[in-house]
Amino acid sequence: MADSVITKKALAASLKKLMEKEPFLKISVGDICEKCNMSRKSFYYHFSDKYELVNWIFDTEFKEFVCVSEINGIYGLKTLTYYFYENRNFYRKAFAIECQNSFSEHFRSICYPAIFEEIKELAGFPDAMEFQANLLTDGVICSFKRWLTLREPMLPDEFLEQINICLRIVAKQADIGLIYKENI
Repeated sequence: MADSVITKKALAASLKKLMEKEPFLKISVGDICEKCNMSRKSFYYHFSDKYELVNWIFDTEFKEFVCVSEINGIYGLKTLTYYFYENRNFYRKAFAIECQNSFSEHFRSICYPAIFEEIKELAGFPDAMEFQANLLTDGVICSFKRWLTLREPMLPDEFLEQINICLRIVAKQADIGLIYKENI
C-alpha cells in the first residue's frame, strides 16, 4: 500500500475515533493529527479540510465494501444500505454536518447523476427531468438521514422494503395520473 494511502487511512481512523465521542464541529484538524501522531502539514498535504476527509472516508470505504460484498462493481441501493447500516454510528454524525462541503452535499453529488440517468429513460416529460431528478435525489438523501439518525434504525432489508413500497405507490399513482390525463 502506498505511503499516501497509509497516511490517509491513519487520519481517517483518527477522525472516526474522535467522532465516537465528540461532535464533528468540535473536532479540529489539530485534534485529528494529534490522535495519530502526525503533523498538520501531513494532513494538509492530503486534504484541504476535515470535510474532505469525511468524503474521502465514504469514497474509499464504500468501494472496499463493494469489493468485499462481491457484487462485481455494481453500486446498488442494497449494498449502499448495508454499508450505511454497518457504519451507522459514523454516518449519523456525518449526515448531521450542515455546511458547505458537507457529507450530505458530497453524497448528493454522487446520487444525482445516477438518479438522473435512471429517470432519463422513464421520464414522460423530458423538460421536467432535472426537477424530477432533484426531487428524487432529495428524497433518497432525506430517507437515509432519517433512517440512520433513529436511535434503533430498522434493519437494512426492512428499510429497503419500505422504499420498495413507496416506489410501488408512486408508480401506481403515475399510471393513474397518465390514465386520467389521457381521458381529459
